[in-house]
Amino acid sequence: MGDERGYSSSSLPLYYEWHGESSGSEPPLLLIHGGGSTIESNWGRLIPALAPSRRLLAVELQGHGRTGSGVGPASFEGSADGLAELLTELGAGPVDVLGFSNGGQVAVQLAARHPKLVRRLVVASAPFRRDGMIDGFWEGLANATYADLPEPYRAADLAVSGDPGHAERMFHLDRELMLTGFADVPISLVASITAPTLVVAADRDVVRPAHAALLASLIPHARLLIVPGNHGDYLGELASADDPGPLERTLPFLIGFLTADSAQLSGHEREL
Repeated sequence: MGDERGYSSSSLPLYYEWHGESSGSEPPLLLIHGGGSTIESNWGRLIPALAPSRRLLAVELQGHGRTGSGVGPASFEGSADGLAELLTELGAGPVDVLGFSNGGQVAVQLAARHPKLVRRLVVASAPFRRDGMIDGFWEGLANATYADLPEPYRAADLAVSGDPGHAERMFHLDRELMLTGFADVPISLVASITAPTLVVAADRDVVRPAHAALLASLIPHARLLIVPGNHGDYLGELASADDPGPLERTLPFLIGFLTADSAQLSGHEREL
């Protein structure tokens, strides 16, 4: 799928792909997928839509797709540090960042821990506190087994990993990451983010829209976008919807934020 691809040289080599061509002065856009996903399943519609005018760097996090499971548990902080190593190795920073779901939590950590590497930040459908999820989410996850992993995620992982056991290891890694590795993010860390930020959620998301609004209120000068849709369809995630319409309706807002003049993203001038 990628026009350039490789692995980082870190202790846990991260798989990455370059796509597209830059048509202006904008930096690359780093795409960080959600739990259970691969580059193809999360960004299979978004990449072709952006590649004609934007340089894109897509990655696969620990235990996902072509990246190995590693020897220890995953963490949002560790994934952020691994991405910082990759960006430094590639000489790619500062970059714009789009993180979805678990990838959104990684993106928050990346922007807070490595501010010089992030120019603009899009946090999509990502909680920063445990009470941000809809009713029943945590109970459902606690009782979930590998058999509950939707078949599109299982098939997408097998298609690129070539290992039937990889998807099962991915499921358990993600489940434990959320159940035991996800603690409420300190307000001080969220408030320390200096990159212009767009917080996005859908009106039928697993993350409460009010929670997305709270996150946007805590990040200095952040903006909020609530779109009609569900968890992932508005970004074209292949497992969320067969209809490309939600992505087509949302894409102009994302492009508008990423390409806006800096003056439009400061103070009170924050119109999309």
